[in-house]
Amino acid sequence: MRLRAGLLALVALLLPVLLAPSASAAPAYSHAGRWITDTQGRVVIQHGVNMVNKIAPYTQEAVGFGDDDAAFLAANGLDTVRVGVIWKAVEPQPGVYDDNYLASIRRTVEMLAAHGITSLIDTHQDQFNERFQGEFAPDWAVIDDGIPAQPRLGFPINMFVQPALWRAYEHFLANSPGPGGVGIQDRFAGAWAHIAGYFRDVDGVLGYDLLNEPWPGSSWPSCLLPGGCSADGQLTELFRNLTRAVRSADPSTLVFAESPPTSVQPTNMGSMNDPNAGLSFHYYCIWAAATDLGCDALIRQVFAGAEAYSARTGAALLLTEFGATDDNRQIDAVIDVAAEKNVGWQYWAYCPCADPTTQDQANQGLVADPTLPPTGTNVDTAKLYALAVPHPKAVAGTPITSRLDRSNNAWELSYRTARADGKGDFAAGSTTTAFIPKTRYPAGYVVEARGAQVVSAPNAAVLELRSDFGATEVSVRVTPR
Repeated sequence: MRLRAGLLALVALLLPVLLAPSASAAPAYSHAGRWITDTQGRVVIQHGVNMVNKIAPYTQEAVGFGDDDAAFLAANGLDTVRVGVIWKAVEPQPGVYDDNYLASIRRTVEMLAAHGITSLIDTHQDQFNERFQGEFAPDWAVIDDGIPAQPRLGFPINMFVQPALWRAYEHFLANSPGPGGVGIQDRFAGAWAHIAGYFRDVDGVLGYDLLNEPWPGSSWPSCLLPGGCSADGQLTELFRNLTRAVRSADPSTLVFAESPPTSVQPTNMGSMNDPNAGLSFHYYCIWAAATDLGCDALIRQVFAGAEAYSARTGAALLLTEFGATDDNRQIDAVIDVAAEKNVGWQYWAYCPCADPTTQDQANQGLVADPTLPPTGTNVDTAKLYALAVPHPKAVAGTPITSRLDRSNNAWELSYRTARADGKGDFAAGSTTTAFIPKTRYPAGYVVEARGAQVVSAPNAAVLELRSDFGATEVSVRVTPR
C-alpha cells in the first residue's frame, strides 16, 4: 500500500509536467536582433510572395490557390508566403469568431508547410472597410461619425482625401467604444488572441503580422517629414495592445509591427516590449514622388530606416511587400539591396486575384489565375526569373555578404561561423543551406567553397555546406556550368 501511495504521489507530481501545453517549447522561429533564426540558432533568410484574397469569402482556397501553386513556389525557391486574413471574416459579429473561416486558412498554411514553405499570418487592411473601397474591419467596427464616404477615388487616393475614412482610422487608434461599449481596437485585439490560439501549434507558421499598413488618418502628412508620423505614439500602443493579446494565447511566435506605408523616413514607433518581436516593412517606388529621391535612393532610405528601428528596439526585420509591377529592373534593385542587407522578403503579389485596391491588375501578379496550373502563359516568366534568385536559406553563423552578378549569374555568399546571438560559434560540421534556382542555372552549377565542404548532390536545388574544423569564416561562389 505504501508503494502504491508513493507511485500515485509521483504521478500526481509529474502529471502537470507531462500534460503541459506545447507552448512552453521553443518556437519554430525566433530572432537574434535583426536576424530571424530557426531552432538551431541559424539565420533564416527566406524569399517569397503575398497571397491575400480581399474579396469575400476572403480565403486563398476561394481564388484557387492550391497544392500546385505551393509546389510551383517551392520549386523556384520561394519558401515563404504572407497569408492574408481579414478581420471581417474572423469576427463577423462582435465577440463571435468564425472557425470555419480560420479552418480554410489553416488548410492553406498546412499545405504550404508540406512543401517546406513558411506562412506569415497577416491581418490585412486597405482603406479599413468596403464602405471606403477597401477591406479589413467588420461593418460593425466602422465609426465614421456619419460623414459621407466621399470622394470615392479608389485606392490609395481615398486615404489622402476622404474625411470619413480618416475618422474611421482615428476612432480605431483611439479605441473608441463600439458595440457593447467595448473599444473597437480591443475587439480587434480579442480577434488576434483567437487567431493566435488557433494557429499556435500549426506547423509552418513563421509569425504574425499584426496589421498591414496602418494609417494615421488626417495626420498622414506628418509621416512624410523627418520627425515621423505624429501618430507614432498611438501606433506603438496599438501594436503593444495586439502583442499582449497574442501573448495571452501564444507565448512565443514572432509578432511583427508595421509603420504607415508613407513612412519613407525612419519610424519613431517604440518597441513592442516583447522578446520575440519584429518589424514588417514595405517599399514601393510610388512613394518616391513624395520625396526628392529617386526610386533607387528611396530603397536604401527605407532599408536604413528599418535597420535604425531594429538597432533601437532589437526587432527582427522582414520586407513583407514590394513590387506590384512588371518593371523587373525595379524588382531586381530591391532584391539586390535586400541581399546586401541579408533581409528576407515577400513580393506583392502571387496573383492579381481581382484585388479591389490596385490600379494595375495586369502588372502585379506572378501568376495570372491560380485556378489554372502555374505553367505556360499563366506565369509571368520574366518576373519569375527576377524573383527566383540564389539565396541562403539557413546560415550556421552570421551572414556577411550575398551578391548576385546579374551579368553572368555568379553568386557569392560569405558568413562568419559565430552565432548571430553572440553566444559562441557553431561547431565544425554545422550545416548551411542555400537555394540555387534552375531558372538561372539550367545546365547546372559549379561550387567553390572555402571554410566548408559541399555535401549535397551535384546541381541539387538546395546546396548544403558543412563548415570545416577551425573555420571562422566561410565563403562560397556559385557559377553556371
